[in-house]
Amino acid sequence: MAKVSLRPLGDKVIIKRLEAEEKTAGGILLPDAAREKPKRGKVISVGKGRMLDSGKRQALTVKGGDQVLFSSYAGTEVKVNGEEMIIMDESDVLAILE
Repeated sequence: MAKVSLRPLGDKVIIKRLEAEEKTAGGILLPDAAREKPKRGKVISVGKGRMLDSGKRQALTVKGGDQVLFSSYAGTEVKVNGEEMIIMDESDVLAILE
């Protein structure tokens, strides 16, 4: 099977979700079923930006490599080359972690 690559369009971003925590702050090990999906990820790729009414493109704030927080139900989950990723609007990104 050929490798597939994704290129987001417009103001879309592709994010790879970071791994869920295996332990609580108190040191309790969590089974897979009890782990919450993290709302934190790494930006893999970004689109060229949103098209404005004037015909110009507005550049995105996030860039590839940024670690971000996003809302719980944001985006669409896809599986490409065996890896799970999320495609979402830049507006679904809540913050960039610095």
